Amino acid sequence: GVKPQEYVDKMAADVKKLWKTLDISYDKFIRTTDGYHKAAVQKIFDRLLEQGDIYLGEYEGWYSVSDEEFFTETQLAEVYKDDEGNVIGGKAPSGHEVELVKEESYFFRMSKYADRLLEYYEEHPEFIQPESRKNEMINNFIKPGLEDLAVSRTTFTWGVPVKSDPKHVVYVWIDALSNYITALGYGSEDESLFEKYWPADVQMVGKEIVRFHTIYWPIMLMALDLPLPKKVFGHGWLLMKDGKMSKSKGNVVSPDALVNDYGCDSLRMYELFVGPPELDAEWDDRGIEGVSRFLNRFWNLVMDSKDKETEPTREMVRLRNKLIFDIEQRFNQFNLNTVISGFMEYNNKFIELAKKTGGIDRETLRTFVILLAPFAPHIGEELWQQLGGSDTVFHAQWPVCDEEAMKEDEISVAVQVNGKTKAVVTLPAGTSKEDAIEAGKAMVTDKLTGTIVKEIYVPGRIINIVCK
Repeated sequence: GVKPQEYVDKMAADVKKLWKTLDISYDKFIRTTDGYHKAAVQKIFDRLLEQGDIYLGEYEGWYSVSDEEFFTETQLAEVYKDDEGNVIGGKAPSGHEVELVKEESYFFRMSKYADRLLEYYEEHPEFIQPESRKNEMINNFIKPGLEDLAVSRTTFTWGVPVKSDPKHVVYVWIDALSNYITALGYGSEDESLFEKYWPADVQMVGKEIVRFHTIYWPIMLMALDLPLPKKVFGHGWLLMKDGKMSKSKGNVVSPDALVNDYGCDSLRMYELFVGPPELDAEWDDRGIEGVSRFLNRFWNLVMDSKDKETEPTREMVRLRNKLIFDIEQRFNQFNLNTVISGFMEYNNKFIELAKKTGGIDRETLRTFVILLAPFAPHIGEELWQQLGGSDTVFHAQWPVCDEEAMKEDEISVAVQVNGKTKAVVTLPAGTSKEDAIEAGKAMVTDKLTGTIVKEIYVPGRIINIVCK
């Protein structure tokens, strides 16, 4: 007996509460029930209608209430038939039940833009990531023939009414997808934020809604003569050992309990660390415990070093710049799990270095904290204050890598004879191939038997003397 608006109001309040627990900040909490959004959606719909991209027709198909999506008979994961072989129902690919719906509906001419969309994919190979998602969109949905999309309903009133035909409610995808631009003021009297921030550099979406964000959404934008987001990344799911998290299975992990046990920073970082973002990953308590240990060890490193006024050594400066370089490289390649493992690797290196020097210099610690803060904002902010940072860590200047400073003065290279390591030689950085091989041979003179037939040097890694 709860009215729809009351129901979604409670859901919005619950989400805000959870985000506060998880220390998730946002510039704007977007709700598609807000008045500015409804007005903009009506403008968008009417424009597409006026230019012939939307037309009135009749729809008959299998509809999943839970998925808010229509399916053809061939798309159903399971089909129910009566004794005479007539289809009477079925299940969507998600496993949810479908029902037959027949009603008057407005349709979006998706087919009109199919060739243009494929051309865009070819000209912008980075648009859909990972690559496997793009192949799925092309082979499963576009090449078989892109069907026009039903974009209105008449069997309910909850939603945005079509301004020129109020018995129709704008169906979910035009309403939902357009929030990315209406939240920035598109379709309002002030579009300054839209002009400043659109197109998005990247849109992160779950793999189950990649189709809507890489087919429906770009076609919508093309029809509106608007730029497309530069990249859409479809991330995988976090699963349990027995599959997807489900209340019916009783395998749901409570974020409140995890925050209480480990802290919100450990939870945030573990969800990135658990596996490559494009793949499904399996929840493992040992993983979040490992992340928690890393944060504790880094906290202790800062606490032990912060008041010692340690002078930066050449090795500290080199490691600091390598940290900046490696973290930025991994992040720019969207290898988020290796970003987190990178923090762990460098923390171990600094801990070992601190054992030799008595501590780590303040600039290096501040650099590490600035890089870490977007991933662990709570600890990042606390450590920033401990290090005497003014204002908030999120207003600090982002570190810049000095590539010259991160170069090593000397390198250690394994010397092999017929592929087996016999010694290690220390060489000045930048040693030529010829000099490196001569130095390597000098280290293993007594191990060389027979005739030398090949001399191999992999810079910075191995020297291999092949004898016969």
